[in-house]
Amino acid sequence: MDVFQLILPICGCVRRQSRAGASSLVLGIETSCDDTGAAVLDLNGNILGESLHSQKEVHLKTGGIIPTVAQQLHREHIERVVNEALALSGVSPQQLSAVATTVKPGLALSLGIGLEFSRRFVTQHRKPFIPIHHMEAHALTARMTEQVEFPFLVLLISGGHALLAVARGVDDFLLLGQSLDEAPGDAMDKVARRLSLTKHPLCSPLSGGQALELLAQSGDRTSFSFTTPMGQSLDCNFSFAGLRNQVSLVIEKKEEEEGVAPGSLLSCVNDLAASVQHTVACHLAKRTHRAVVSGGVASNQYIRKALSLITEREGLRLLCPPPKLCTDNGIMIQSVCINPLTDIVLSLLHVDPVLFLRAPLGSDLTAEVRAAAIKVPPVKMRIT
Repeated sequence: MDVFQLILPICGCVRRQSRAGASSLVLGIETSCDDTGAAVLDLNGNILGESLHSQKEVHLKTGGIIPTVAQQLHREHIERVVNEALALSGVSPQQLSAVATTVKPGLALSLGIGLEFSRRFVTQHRKPFIPIHHMEAHALTARMTEQVEFPFLVLLISGGHALLAVARGVDDFLLLGQSLDEAPGDAMDKVARRLSLTKHPLCSPLSGGQALELLAQSGDRTSFSFTTPMGQSLDCNFSFAGLRNQVSLVIEKKEEEEGVAPGSLLSCVNDLAASVQHTVACHLAKRTHRAVVSGGVASNQYIRKALSLITEREGLRLLCPPPKLCTDNGIMIQSVCINPLTDIVLSLLHVDPVLFLRAPLGSDLTAEVRAAAIKVPPVKMRIT
């Protein structure tokens, strides 16, 4: 799952403080969705060895992630992935200081495989266990590559999430806004499926979002006019289901005009892709603008440009981790492990992935933000 990340430092950047136990070695394991990832890092963020198995090709053929299939593929590959990461790092299990594994949120069946493997591993090698919140790990990834200190505003958008939060510490977040229905990645994947982009010669190996971004590069975003969601809502929440319905109605109309059956490629598919991408980018940028004013992704280059319009207007710095760190992987787990290990080690016996299908990020301030009804000046979204 790709996670687009926007990091806006609220304070000026300063030199990172030294970290206790910098020589400590942590094995990170990630199985929250459809990628099996593992990495060995030290507490300075140096990657000693990593391995990743992607299930994307399998799920593209079925039109979406089937939890039982994802579970089985994790089960088949997790031991190999972990062993590869350890072998590449030259670190033995005995040399590890701890094992850090994603336990929430995500697909219960996928999370269960990572937790089951970790339980056996830490028991066998007598190592501490660190349970990791998946979105916290993504939110802190930028601190592995940039000298940014707390607090900062973070935008996380992916196939399953859309949220704005203020990061005040490693495990201290204030949630300002989140999607009320679908996540942007999910909505774009559904649009891509409705457009049958897997039949396009350039798009068959790509995810829905990647396919839309590729086709949009040669499309005219002004060919279709979609209403940006929640234009009258003075809060920081998101909504993408209504936009997807708008797009579906236009697709039906164009199919009738072109005399083709559903499932056929439309001649205007590039223009549709460009218009959808533009509307999604504008929605994300405008809601983020309100979050910036109220106190407070990206792998997709067009969305980055839209967000940069907001940050430049407000005199802020936009930080986007490298695309490699925006996907689910074992490396991102390390971003949480920057305190002394004894501060965050919890009992493995109290971790149940079934309880963490949808785990909130920090303290929810969305109601307070809505009540404030903060207005922001209009910004012309001239994205080139």
